[in-house]
Amino acid sequence: MPKEIVQSAKAPVTGFTDQSTPSPLAQAIKAGPFLYVSGQGPLDPETKTVVSEDIQEQTRQTLDNLVRVLEAGGADLTCVINMRVCLRDTADFPAFNEAFRDYMAGEKVTRTCIGGTPHRKGVNVEIDCVAYLD
Repeated sequence: MPKEIVQSAKAPVTGFTDQSTPSPLAQAIKAGPFLYVSGQGPLDPETKTVVSEDIQEQTRQTLDNLVRVLEAGGADLTCVINMRVCLRDTADFPAFNEAFRDYMAGEKVTRTCIGGTPHRKGVNVEIDCVAYLD
């Protein structure tokens, strides 16, 4: 079964180390009944700049971008089975988790959250996910 590349014009493309060259990444790939969404960050889809320094605003924008890619692949948050989160500063976890909980509005997923250094300056949170397409 071939994989299908999924792109959304409503979400920024990530993976740039040099913005003058095309990204080597797909926003998402459908394979069988699964949709694998690349890590999304807190970038404004039009300006491609970080929306804020505030972790809660960054979390909401990151999830907005993730949802737009899910929609392009025929999914929504109810289809998500797993998320991985990278926080630049693990001290941001309580504020991140509060924004995450509010955004998810009771929807349950499995999730791993680690501390690390996202590739772009000013990006304090990155989230990827796997969705099941039934």
